[in-house]
This record gives sequence, C-alpha cells and structure tokens, in this order.
Amino acid sequence: MMNPLYLDDDIAVFDKPTGLASIPERNPDAACLLHLAETALGQKLFIVHRLDKEVSGLILFARHAAAHRFLNACFAGRTVEKRYLLLALGRIMSDRGQIDAAIRQYGSGRMGIDPERGKPSLTEYAVLKRFSGSSLVRAFPHTGRRHQLRVHFYSIGHPIAGDPRYGGTPTGPAWPRLMLHAEAIAFTTAAGIPLEFTAPPPASFTAVLERLEPLRPKDPLL
Repeated sequence: MMNPLYLDDDIAVFDKPTGLASIPERNPDAACLLHLAETALGQKLFIVHRLDKEVSGLILFARHAAAHRFLNACFAGRTVEKRYLLLALGRIMSDRGQIDAAIRQYGSGRMGIDPERGKPSLTEYAVLKRFSGSSLVRAFPHTGRRHQLRVHFYSIGHPIAGDPRYGGTPTGPAWPRLMLHAEAIAFTTAAGIPLEFTAPPPASFTAVLERLEPLRPKDPLL
C-alpha cells in the first residue's frame, strides 16, 4: 500500500518512486500514484502538480476543492519552493549559476528553448560534487515548465544522466534510471503556517552515485 509521508485535513504528501506515473496514462488500467494514493486514503484527491514518470520524489495532493484552489494559486504565484537533486553529464565549471531560458512545446510534445516564442523559465543551481564525467547538482526551478530541468541542463551542454529524450545517455547498466529526484517542497498554508517536506533520494539514485569516481584535486578541469 502507498502510505503518505504527511497527511492533514487539507493535503497529502507522497514520495513517488521512479517508473510510476503521477496520473493515469493512456492505459486506464495501468498503476499510477493518484489511484494508489486514493485507494490508500479511501477518498478522491485533487491533482496540484506532477512529476515525470521517470522522476522520483515528492508530490502534493489536495484533499478537497478549497485546498486545491489554494495550492493552485500558490503554484501559479510561484510561492512554492522546490528543490531537486540531479546528476548532470560533464563537469559543470561554476559552483553556482542560473539558467534563464524561455521554454516552449513543439508539435512532437518535446519541449525546447525558444527565446522568442517560449515562456520565461528560470532555474538556479549549485554543484554539490564533481565526478570524473558528471556533476551532482541541487537545482531550484523558479518556474514550473514541463520538463524544465531536463531542457535547461541539456541547453547548457550538461544533460541529465539517463535522459535519452534530452541528450543524456539511454538508461542501461551505467544509468539504470533518469537521475532526477524531487527532494524538497515548501510553502505557507492559508493559515500562515510554513510547511516543508523532504525525501532523500532512493537507493536506485544513491547506488549510481556510489559507483562513480570522484574528481581528484590533480585531475584537469577540462
């Protein structure tokens, strides 16, 4: 059974595993987090935001219509703070940075950078650790565009490991999953109470990191 990490009268917070869709896909009989969460709680839940099927981490659901309206307004007003862990291919040289690049959807459903027709999109990031051929990054998306982190890091030449859709190597022995995890989410309730939830990366994520060779001080940066 899928148990919530947090539950109150207004919201339910779940830690989604990789490989599980957030909401129903084309096959209505396929498992998804929404249906599993509704079964666990015995009630209808309201969708507030989503994670890609290949991404693990935190998802909020509203438990009633008023909470749904409030959370939707929080996301639309960009008052929800989100934090992700990701493994980017290559060595990102700056310890901190931001990617300010407009994103739009193309006819194929693929997202891409388009300075003229795209919607404003902003991501800040900090490099936590460098490996011989990749960089562990904590990312803070200030906007919530579809595939934003995947597109943004691809656009600077550092696609996320295990992401064949946006320039990363396909999943396989080296990258058994998309190396992207939603580790924290924070917002202030309608009553003015600040809430923050965190979920450490699962074993499928950390096991990959444990196999990587750290960048040694004597190694060249390029």
